[in-house]
Amino acid sequence: MSKRTDSNIYTVFFATGMVLVVGALLAFLASFFKPTIDENKRIEKQQNILYAMGVNENDESNANFVSKDKVGEEFSKYITRQLVITNGTEVREDEKAYLIDVKKEQANAKDGIERQLPLFIGEKDGKTFYIAPIRGKGLWDAVWGYVAMDANMVVQGVYFDHKGETAGLGANIKLRFFMDDFTGENLKDASGNFVGIAISKSNGDPLNKDKNDNEVDAIAGATITGDGVAAMLKSELKLYVPYFKTLNQ
Repeated sequence: MSKRTDSNIYTVFFATGMVLVVGALLAFLASFFKPTIDENKRIEKQQNILYAMGVNENDESNANFVSKDKVGEEFSKYITRQLVITNGTEVREDEKAYLIDVKKEQANAKDGIERQLPLFIGEKDGKTFYIAPIRGKGLWDAVWGYVAMDANMVVQGVYFDHKGETAGLGANIKLRFFMDDFTGENLKDASGNFVGIAISKSNGDPLNKDKNDNEVDAIAGATITGDGVAAMLKSELKLYVPYFKTLNQ
């Protein structure tokens, strides 16, 4: 005679019980650690914004954020205004604009809901920086970043990151040799039209001395990731053009 534990009914009940127990445990852990996770996300966003405007702890070759114990103080020191832009030029102040989820706002726009565009204004060394968060698609998954600009939409610094690009190839978008090339690049052409910045294998300017060609050198072996970054820069920053026009009227 077979044991009760060998029956199909026992197997179903046991599996169901395990699913409920594991599910309850995961839900508890997610709830328990949510404040810590949210705090880490807040710190990371502040670090990214500051990095783009040149407030970081970089050494000669490596990209390093402001340390966690200093980031809140530095953010308050350098970020003087946080704005939310809607309908192109409608602006409101919001001291928590940096917490706006760009991914959700993109989804809202697809559903016909007015998108909120965060913009952070920073002051450093007598210069004003306008920092915009952007998000796009790389080869395997999402890519995102922060772009600091002056009032004429000339790039003053960037920070890029990714979710799952190939190590040693597309993942290199977050390394200094790539990010530093964007500093000084113009997002407009010679006629003042917004065109973005292409990431080109045939750039012909490997030292990136020409800042008015609207191009930077591509990462070898990372064509699709580079195309994704370029598309992200163009589609996302174009949304801010109406606001920047008001700065130069």
